[in-house]
Amino acid sequence: MEIINRRQRMASVARKVRREQDRTIGLVPTMGALHDGHLSLIREARRMCDVVVVSVFVNPTQFSLDEDFDRYPRDLTKDAAILTDYNVDYIFAPTIEEIYPKDFSTYITVSGLSEQLEGVSRPGHFRGVATVVTVLLNIVRPDFAFFGQKDAQQTLVIKRLVRDLAFDTEIVVLPTVREESGLALSSRNAYLNEGERRAALVLYRALSSAKEAYAEGERSGSRLASIVQATVAAEPLARIDYVSVADADTLESLERLNDRTVLIALAVHIGRARLIDNITLNRKKNGVAANA
Repeated sequence: MEIINRRQRMASVARKVRREQDRTIGLVPTMGALHDGHLSLIREARRMCDVVVVSVFVNPTQFSLDEDFDRYPRDLTKDAAILTDYNVDYIFAPTIEEIYPKDFSTYITVSGLSEQLEGVSRPGHFRGVATVVTVLLNIVRPDFAFFGQKDAQQTLVIKRLVRDLAFDTEIVVLPTVREESGLALSSRNAYLNEGERRAALVLYRALSSAKEAYAEGERSGSRLASIVQATVAAEPLARIDYVSVADADTLESLERLNDRTVLIALAVHIGRARLIDNITLNRKKNGVAANA
């Protein structure tokens, strides 16, 4: 396993893999602080691809001034030690200057999808995400790039980006990985103390309550949202940012769900942590609906 810090070196290695060795490349973009959610993506990349590249880069352009960029967990040595057990070929761990050279002035905006949910709460966030993903895709030119469903809106933004700008990369989205308790794995879980960690279980409990109501026949978006809100509100340590019941592909807010594939998403503040989670209802598999 080689750790690469310079974009020119990473591009040169990837070019050789593609052209001279005719092997497929899988990219797993991360901000480090690796957990089992990341590792599930890496395992799938290893299964599908000849060469696996894991990027580790805490991207400053997706953080606003009042967010946690400075305290976001960083430990490349620990991350590299973890990745040695997963047969990763390359870690791409560039400096900020390698991704955003002096006088950098080109940013990518995915209109529409970027301006809802997380885009309302975190203005400019998805401009930063779309820009750094564009840079990474251009450097590595992977055949496949792997993302997790926990960041559902992000996956929609990236899929649209790849489609609209004609990147020759297939985006692979894998299910959210959870602790046995139901808590979605996140690097920001490290901010939680023991009591806050117990309180954080309310996110999955709220989503599960809405899923149960849906299974029992509830098709009102507002009533499902109310179920989620009431469940979270009962937890004293939780403060709701948003709850959304929307079309899973467009993020259009829904009142009558009918046979649509539905994304129920929420963001909740607990202590220093802002946590997000979601579930998909009535997901179509081979034309047949299947609840997720």
